[in-house]
Amino acid sequence: MKHLLFFFCCIFSISTVSSQDMAAYFVAIPDQYLPQLEDAWRKDLVELYQSGKPAVLDNAMDGRSTLQKLTSDYLLLQTTERSAMEIRLLPLINNTFIACMIRTVFAPAADSRVEFFTMDWQPLPATEIWSPAGMEGFFKEGIDRDEDAYREARSFLDMELIHYQLDPDQLVIKATCTTPEYLSPEERKKVKPFLKDSPKVYTWKTGRFE
Repeated sequence: MKHLLFFFCCIFSISTVSSQDMAAYFVAIPDQYLPQLEDAWRKDLVELYQSGKPAVLDNAMDGRSTLQKLTSDYLLLQTTERSAMEIRLLPLINNTFIACMIRTVFAPAADSRVEFFTMDWQPLPATEIWSPAGMEGFFKEGIDRDEDAYREARSFLDMELIHYQLDPDQLVIKATCTTPEYLSPEERKKVKPFLKDSPKVYTWKTGRFE
């Protein structure tokens, strides 16, 4: 119940919205979270997308940004050639919402940062809203952790890289371990038998991803 108490304590700092408006929320994002695109450019991207034209603009980092998907409560932006941003509005109670933003860098393996905000872009403590995936959560159950093959495979996974993805149609986050993508083909072959084949899935329930 701790997370519920947290939300009741901060409910007055969370904007009540009569309708979901991801376009306006995206345009209002503070520059520190999206320095590649000033607000006028973000507005241009939205207008291009809504008019059915390719929503692609040059950005401030001498690259190109593409608004790939925009709905009333979800956005996917290819920020640069090697990075992306997702935003999803999450319902609370009494027609209130918070936002989840995921920024991912592909270098070349994907690695993500997950953050939560009020509807006026005030940061929220992520620890009250979810527990990030750890490397151990990607290993199969029932494996012999004293086995030499496991010990060798575990030694290769000395860097924790996780790709988090929002779903445009469901209130879920999918977490995929991408550390093996940094390994050599031989090392990946040794690691694969010990890792789960499917991503970890978080579902939004009563103000928290579980």
